[in-house]
Amino acid sequence: MRHHSPGIGRRGFLLGLATAAVFGNSRLAFAAGPGGGQRFVVVLLRGALDGLSAVQPYGDPALAGLRGSLASPEPGAAGGLLDLGGFFGLHPRLTKMHAMFTSGQLMPLHAVCGPTRSRSHFEAQDMLESGAEQRMASGWLNRALASRPAQMNARNREAFAIGADLPLILRGAEPVGMYTPSRTDRPPNDVYSQLMELNHADPLIGPALAEGLRARGFTAGVVPRNEQRGGFAELASAAGRLMAAQDGPRVAAMEIGGWDTHQNQANRLVPILAQLDDGLDALRLSLGAAWSTTVVLVMTEFGRTVRVNGSNGTDHGTGSAAFLLGGAVSGGRVLADWPGLGPDKLLEQRDLQPTLDLRSVAKGLLSSHLQLPDPAIAVAFPNSEAIKPKGGLLVT
Repeated sequence: MRHHSPGIGRRGFLLGLATAAVFGNSRLAFAAGPGGGQRFVVVLLRGALDGLSAVQPYGDPALAGLRGSLASPEPGAAGGLLDLGGFFGLHPRLTKMHAMFTSGQLMPLHAVCGPTRSRSHFEAQDMLESGAEQRMASGWLNRALASRPAQMNARNREAFAIGADLPLILRGAEPVGMYTPSRTDRPPNDVYSQLMELNHADPLIGPALAEGLRARGFTAGVVPRNEQRGGFAELASAAGRLMAAQDGPRVAAMEIGGWDTHQNQANRLVPILAQLDDGLDALRLSLGAAWSTTVVLVMTEFGRTVRVNGSNGTDHGTGSAAFLLGGAVSGGRVLADWPGLGPDKLLEQRDLQPTLDLRSVAKGLLSSHLQLPDPAIAVAFPNSEAIKPKGGLLVT
C-alpha cells in the first residue's frame, strides 16, 4: 500500500488506462469516516447521464414531441417504464433500483446540477468534485473529513483506493492510500470503444486503430460483442464487504464511465444502466446489516439535451437526474421541483432547467448523516452560503 500524492493530474481516460484494465470503466476509493456506524458512498457517473432517460417524466405533455424514439413506453406497456408514482418512471432496465424504490430505500432527484453550467466534461467534473465554482486541488468530501473536530476522528483503518488514480472528490489533506490489485485479465471491450472514440478523428491513428480492431473481431462501431458487466458490480461488492467490517472504512467514492451518448443512445444506455443497477444492488447485498445505516449519492457532471440529435443520441446539456439510496434514505418518492419541458421552460431552448443544486444535497447529507458541524461543511463548499443544506432526505 502506498500513500496518495495530491499532485495526480486529470482523471481522463488516458491517465486512467491502467485502472480501466483492472476494473473496466469503474474505480473505487475509500476514506475513514467520522466514527459511528454511518456509511457514505458517492458514485460518480462520468460522461453525463441522460437524466430524462434514466428517470423519464412521462407525465410531461411536451416529452413525446421532444424525445421521439428515445422515450420509453409508459408504465404498463410492453418494455415500459417502472412507475415512480404517476409522473416519473424509471428506465425499464433499472429493476433492482426500482425494487429499492418500492421498499422506500431509493429517492430519485430530478432537474439537478452541480456548481457550474459548463458543458465541458473535465471542467464540470472538476467543479462537481471540488464543490466550488472554481477549480481547486482538493475535493469537497476530503475537505469535509479533514475539517471534522478532533473528537470525531475515526478509529477505522487507513483510507485506501483500488485503482491507478484517485478521484478529485477524495483528494486533499485527509490521508488516502492507494492499492492496485494484480490482475491478468484483458481489458473489457468497452476500453477499446473508448479508445476508438478518443482517436477516430485523427487522420493517421483513427483508421489504423479501426482496422486493427476490425481484425480482432470488433464491429465497425467498436461495439462489444458481449455485454461486459463484471467490473462495477465486482468493485461495488468489494466495497460493501470492506465497509461492512467493524474496523473497515466508512466513506467511499466510486465511479463508472461510459455515459457520453452522442449516438445510438437507446442501445448504448442499456448495458451501462445494467452495470449501475447490478452494482448498486451488489453494494446493498455485500453491506448486509450495515446497509441500514448507509447513504449512497449517485451523481453526474451535467445532463444532456432534451431534443434528440441527428445520430439518435443527445449532446451535452445541463439539468440531469441523481439518486439517493440506502437504508438510511427516506425513499419511495421522487424529489423534484419540476420546471417543465415546454418551449418557454428549457434552458437556452435546449436543456432541462436545473432547479436543485447538488451542493445542497451534499451539505444535507454531511450534516444529517455524517453529523459534521457547520464549519466543516463551510470548508467543504466554500463561498456557497446562499445554498442551504437540503433537509428531509433521511429516515428520522
